[in-house]
Amino acid sequence: MSNLLHLDASARRASISRELSAAYARNWRAAHPGGGYLYRDLAADPVPHIGEAWTELCDYVMAHEITDISRYREAARTPAQQEAWKIVEPLLDELVWADVVLIGTPMYNYSIPSALKAWLDQVTFPRMRLTGRRFVVTSARGGSYAEGSPKAAFDHQESYLRDFFAGHFAVEDVTFVHAELSNARIDPLLAHLRERHEASLAAARKEVNR
Repeated sequence: MSNLLHLDASARRASISRELSAAYARNWRAAHPGGGYLYRDLAADPVPHIGEAWTELCDYVMAHEITDISRYREAARTPAQQEAWKIVEPLLDELVWADVVLIGTPMYNYSIPSALKAWLDQVTFPRMRLTGRRFVVTSARGGSYAEGSPKAAFDHQESYLRDFFAGHFAVEDVTFVHAELSNARIDPLLAHLRERHEASLAAARKEVNR
């Protein structure tokens, strides 16, 4: 049986990244009627940023070379560390439970929203291995960052997440579905790119509905 963890990070309630992640989740659930499903809205219900007690948990795991995720709780020894662990534990349990992690996220300022970064920080510890899992990222970007575009080098959204999943989780099975040029809907200076945006969005919709 497969389990899907579905995360959204857009500050917009009616966003393209949310639309695409919802479509992917809907189709995944139809294809896996017995599968488990959990949803978190990281924008509406933000995960706290890590604090000093979290760094102490991380240091303990590193110093004691703990690689078994189920043993991380051993690091929570002081009251402050135990409070930090109360935040980490449910998030980490959900991540470990999932076979597929679906993330709907916009690109903000060439990278990811702080809400998503806060979640990543809370669930990431040294030498973690989540092999066998798959990550799917549905995203919206205001401009064009496709290979060969003038701003391709500014794409610190996909490159960051791909490197993060590989470097911290040892996960190489990552799929990105991008809808580009969404600002063409609003910005008069990008109005001439509206058709390219619509084509990109149509392709993204087709991809998540396969």
